[in-house]
Amino acid sequence: MGVVAIEELRRHLAGGRVLAGLDLGDKTIGVAVSDRGLSFAHPRPVIMRKKFSLDAAALLAALEKENVGAAVIGLPVNMDGSEGPRAQKSRAFVRNMAPLSALPFAFWDERLSTVAAERTLIEMDFSRRKRAQKIDSAAAAFILQGVLDRLQAIGRDEPQFP
Repeated sequence: MGVVAIEELRRHLAGGRVLAGLDLGDKTIGVAVSDRGLSFAHPRPVIMRKKFSLDAAALLAALEKENVGAAVIGLPVNMDGSEGPRAQKSRAFVRNMAPLSALPFAFWDERLSTVAAERTLIEMDFSRRKRAQKIDSAAAAFILQGVLDRLQAIGRDEPQFP
């Protein structure tokens, strides 16, 4: 399907489908999924990256298993708001995924998501080794939770008709 705006995500989640958050790393893809009520992000196991075709197949299988209706990709923009090579890689990943799936994708500014996820894991007293295993999925959950919070805010701002 391609890229949609955050505001359009809800209409793709009919029938109990959930929203996924993805954190694309060079070695792994962090995955998180929402609950059906679109309130909480839950980390899932990372996907170890090999080559695009294998990564795409593993990701699509995981998203299908979780009944995902749309996916949000963390967009690693620079602190000044510009897009560098990492953001271009994320956009290219979505361009390559779009022909393989009917799922809509949306981008979410992920500045400092990995930093926030790491701080949370440190606060939870995870060892350095365990943090390394969980950081990408924790970052995906952080990205997804930001989107879920935004969707909740949009719902509150919409006029309510009797």
